[in-house]
Amino acid sequence: MTTRKLRPPLVARAWPRGALTALYQRCRPALMSFFRRRVADPSEAEDLTHQVFANLAASPSAVCDDGYLFRSAANLLRDRARREKVRTLHRQQHGVVAEHQVETLDPPRVLAGRQALGEVADALERLAPRTRAIFLQFRLENMSQAQIARCYGISVSAVQKHLLRAMTELAELMEEAP
Repeated sequence: MTTRKLRPPLVARAWPRGALTALYQRCRPALMSFFRRRVADPSEAEDLTHQVFANLAASPSAVCDDGYLFRSAANLLRDRARREKVRTLHRQQHGVVAEHQVETLDPPRVLAGRQALGEVADALERLAPRTRAIFLQFRLENMSQAQIARCYGISVSAVQKHLLRAMTELAELMEEAP
């Protein structure tokens, strides 16, 4: 009879005392703002924010910075969209009609939109990562400059400089685009 060596159970490291709480207090408003712009129900935004921190607490070995939090938030939204897609498909297969029908777009309009979006995405990709993140949080997430500054641990003046740099570079890049 052979004996198998048992591996010791994997034990997750604990967060340093107060670290997760401090991160929660610092970044919760920004995450709530992020989710409120993407979901209709404020209580769902609260649930999603809670889920980001619950996932973070469950994996204390994760490298945690603001980018990680917002990537986790985006992934939660992506998972939510996938689940909704499955539900919609199920409803369609079983004869349930959606309340709102989407208007079809003509192909030239779709192509022009995709090309314009591609040019903007290319221009955004050319920005420095932190400048891009700050710009997107300010313009798309409608976060205040003060919220962004707290989230990154920088001054409001530094946030303003990132935004100015982003606007200047994007304007130059968009002028260069064909």
